[in-house]
Amino acid sequence: MTLNSHQHFILHKPYNYLSQLINNQNKRKNKNLLGALYNFPEGTMAIGRLDENSEGLLFLTTDGKVSEYIRSSKIEKEYYAQVDGIMTSEALQQLQTGVDIGINGTTYRTKPCNAQLIESVEHLPLAKRKVRDARHGPLSWISITLTEGKYRQVRKMTAAVGFPTLRLVRVRIGDIKLNLEAGEVLEVGAF
Repeated sequence: MTLNSHQHFILHKPYNYLSQLINNQNKRKNKNLLGALYNFPEGTMAIGRLDENSEGLLFLTTDGKVSEYIRSSKIEKEYYAQVDGIMTSEALQQLQTGVDIGINGTTYRTKPCNAQLIESVEHLPLAKRKVRDARHGPLSWISITLTEGKYRQVRKMTAAVGFPTLRLVRVRIGDIKLNLEAGEVLEVGAF
């Protein structure tokens, strides 16, 4: 790899994987890491991490400038969240205008975003994973599009309006949509 040559990847991060390539902490010995899915080149970093229980589109790059740009507020990130209960129009309105969530022990007001109820996620290449049994009440799916990305933000936002997230999938970053099977990696040109 030459000095100015960088590599970029998109990945469908599966459920139960950490958004890191190598284990650098003793407490995470038996965790699934992205490095088990593909032989990424040295210096590759995940952009806009997804927590272990989340899944979906993840960018990886060897270029720090690309990482900074993708994480910026210039790029939209869209998530589908399966929530506990049937999301109300009032709760969607609250999400759209901003809600208070906790970040590092302080209250943070989220920026306005696009939030809407969606009918189905059957068009997505998602593993069939039952979150819970239907006897425990109804579920619904919503789409939330953000230009920011605080720690566990979508989960905190849906909980703040009374609908805890049970399953979270990032389906879009900018113009790139999730179209890979879980665990699939694709090397791409410059973003």
